[in-house]
Amino acid sequence: MSEQQHEDHTGPIKTPKQMMWVSIFSFVLPVFIIIGLVFFVTSDKKPAAGATNMEKSVSERVQKVGTVEIRDANRALKSGEAVYQAQCVACHGAGVAGAPKLADKAAWSARIKTGLDAMVSSALKGKGAMAPQGGGDHSDVEIARAVVYLANAGGAKFTEPKAPEAAK
Repeated sequence: MSEQQHEDHTGPIKTPKQMMWVSIFSFVLPVFIIIGLVFFVTSDKKPAAGATNMEKSVSERVQKVGTVEIRDANRALKSGEAVYQAQCVACHGAGVAGAPKLADKAAWSARIKTGLDAMVSSALKGKGAMAPQGGGDHSDVEIARAVVYLANAGGAKFTEPKAPEAAK
């Protein structure tokens, strides 16, 4: 009876030859199936880059890298009020994103205490939600004039910067 129980508990693999075939079918065959599937999926004919929409692909390859802007170096500088109306009024007119409003003495008093140089530096480099104004549509002197205009409306007594002297 012990031999009967022993045979009931043995597995389906009884010889080394059967073990070899089970190993091949279990491990090697799936690898070849996966490799075959990869070749099948990647062998599809794909169009070359830019072959489907030539106009779009050419325009993407030949796009501008930069721009050159020529300005008149001898043009008259704009006043602080003109620069404020052109550039600053969008935020400082309505107090957007914490920007102090024009003529709000309470909001400008702490900023005025830091001095004109610090305020101009903040305007040129940006501060908080305000983007840098340096290198924009207006020169640094014009931005400084706008800062003086805003600060003087808020209670300061700064003098408007003069145009720099031309090189001799």
